[in-house]
Amino acid sequence: MDIRLINIGFGNIVSANRVIAIVSPESAPIKRIISDARDRGQLIDATYGRRTRAVIVTDSGHVVLSAIQPETVANRFMVSKDNSDD
Repeated sequence: MDIRLINIGFGNIVSANRVIAIVSPESAPIKRIISDARDRGQLIDATYGRRTRAVIVTDSGHVVLSAIQPETVANRFMVSKDNSDD
C-alpha cells in the first residue's frame, strides 16, 4: 500500500489514504462536527490562527482544520493521485 501525503498549508500534511471528506466550515452540521471533535479530543487545528476555510474529516474520526480553500486541498489530492499512478 502506497502512502500519499497532502500538504494542507503551512507545512502541515495529512495522509491522503485516511481522508473521507474535505468540506467548507460554513454550515451548521459541519460546525457541530467540529464542536463534537473538540469535545472528544480529536480536533486538529492546523490554521495557525487564521480563518478556517476547509475541514478535513478522516476515517479515524479526527477532524483537521485548514486555512486553505477546500478546492485547493482537493486539487492537491488529485495531483498527488495522478503522480502516484506513474
